[in-house]
Amino acid sequence: MCGIAGFVDFQKKTSMETLKLMTDSMVHRGPDDAGYEIFEQSNALIGFGQRRLSILDLSPLGHQPMSFEHITVDFNGEVYNFKEIKIELEEKGYTFKSWSDTEVIVKAYHCWGLEMLSKFIGMFAIAILDKNQDKIHFIRDRAGVKPFYYYWENDLFLFGSELKAFYANDQFNKVIDTNSLALFLQYSYVPAPYCIFKNAFKLMPGHILSIDLGTKNQVITKYWDVFDYYNKPKLNVTDQEAIEETDRLLKSAYEYRMVADVPVGVFLSGGYDSSSVASILQTDRTERLKTFTIGFHENEFNEAPEAKKIANYLGTDHTEWYLTAKEAGEVLSSLPEIYDEPFADNSTVPTVLVSKLAAKDVKVALSADAGDEIFGGYSKFNQSGRFTLSMPVPLQSMLSGAMSLINPDYIPYFNTKFNFSTRYEKIRLMWKSHDPVQAMKYISQFITEKEAASFFGKEYEHYPTVFDTSIASKDPKDYVNRLLAIDYKSYLLDNNLVKVDRATMSVSIEGREPMVDHRIVEYAAQLPASFKIRDGVNKWLLKQVVHKYIPKEMMDRPKVPFLAPLMVWFKEDLKAQLRYYLSEESLNKTGLFDPKPIIQLRNDYLSGKKVNYQKLWTLLSFMLWYDRWVKNI
Repeated sequence: MCGIAGFVDFQKKTSMETLKLMTDSMVHRGPDDAGYEIFEQSNALIGFGQRRLSILDLSPLGHQPMSFEHITVDFNGEVYNFKEIKIELEEKGYTFKSWSDTEVIVKAYHCWGLEMLSKFIGMFAIAILDKNQDKIHFIRDRAGVKPFYYYWENDLFLFGSELKAFYANDQFNKVIDTNSLALFLQYSYVPAPYCIFKNAFKLMPGHILSIDLGTKNQVITKYWDVFDYYNKPKLNVTDQEAIEETDRLLKSAYEYRMVADVPVGVFLSGGYDSSSVASILQTDRTERLKTFTIGFHENEFNEAPEAKKIANYLGTDHTEWYLTAKEAGEVLSSLPEIYDEPFADNSTVPTVLVSKLAAKDVKVALSADAGDEIFGGYSKFNQSGRFTLSMPVPLQSMLSGAMSLINPDYIPYFNTKFNFSTRYEKIRLMWKSHDPVQAMKYISQFITEKEAASFFGKEYEHYPTVFDTSIASKDPKDYVNRLLAIDYKSYLLDNNLVKVDRATMSVSIEGREPMVDHRIVEYAAQLPASFKIRDGVNKWLLKQVVHKYIPKEMMDRPKVPFLAPLMVWFKEDLKAQLRYYLSEESLNKTGLFDPKPIIQLRNDYLSGKKVNYQKLWTLLSFMLWYDRWVKNI
């Protein structure tokens, strides 16, 4: 695991000093080694920088950037099956000096070119300079586990694992894109390919960005797309066949993520996803797997006792840490440093702290994201269909039209209920759309488009997202699979994977995501929806697999989201920060907001009205980020 940064400068002005500043801004991603190289082609200077966290081949032979003949590679991530690929290359006559996956990548490209990607099982962001072709290729893994930002303006192309790398370059113009900010307000993250800044972007997963250094021409090509597998004809398999194949794929994926020359542990929440990782890996192992859990003193958020029961049953070496609001407050001030693009998932605090806990004992930690997105764990999948498919379309249109004539703030009794006006607007839009995908879009928004416009005091350009451009099958009978495909390319990508990558990297440990192994989703995507949600039971298939390892009676309990108890902390320890950052003075300084509706929202919440605290957390997170990265420009 590492951090990469660099540039393609067609004006040939960028210095080695700047490359070092960009790269070393991410020393937390790679404290073990650093490499910086500048190459001159006829029309451009190319800078490759890398900070290394040594996980495979701890010797200096894994140093990057790494070159072989006319090829140089700058790489962040892991190719888990590099040993098999290495053998294949050796049979073709290649020899190796190291035991690193980086050397396998550079020689795989020499042998097969970009076709090598079809062989890789892993997570990666790769930059490849091919001097013979006078081209540079940037590649992101299929699911998007590893981040890749890029920026293009005034004949300067910048790239990096985090935005910190751009902040260290004085040629980077930090101009906030209001339309991206609107998306952040709605979803609590900025969806790819957008970025909070103008002229900056995220490379989409499963894509390659190639630059012709002679012509400056940029081409983005797709080499993998989860939609392709959801759009395939569904497999005709029995329950037992599906269970056995899923179990086999999970075992293979989980074991690959144990490949390391350093200690490895597992984040264990006690839910089905993390329990599947811990149980499958602990079974048939003699050494005790290290597992880590964060607990809360607020019982409604606390799943630590269940995690401990699972750990005791499996016999893992288990460590837990119960958080206090004081400890959360100490982390809050560091979040903008860790998440250097606005990000407001409300489990960032416990995720950072469980990473800190694990870092005392291991250098690699396995998370269990993607279980809900692949196997149908979220209630929004059920709700989206229920809202749009359970009543006739004409009736939906009639109800939506009637609702548009009534201001929900003036409806007696209901207007005192939790988050009523927002929920009212969402239901109106869902009935207007008649589409489960649009329904999930509105369910996923904490702040509606209408509310975002009110916070700006004006309208804005509505950037399309995967909800609007989806090419997954639109067969209404298979809407669940369609929703899963879209969630894989939105919430999983831009929320969950970002959350874990930045949290683990902030304490210099490698976060691995075994459930995003592409072989798992390629198989699950081709299964009928009844294997995901059956008779009202979400995540049916994964549950059958887990019950092979852990008794059903230990696992069957209501799903508890991994959330920080912000609604409690806001009214106690964090109240002062809420008042300061969401004040008229602070909001006016940004030049982005109309303070009045935001201050009203804040005051309503603090006075005890039924306001969704996530809205305030999103706004506060942005203001904390702005204060750290933009305020002084």
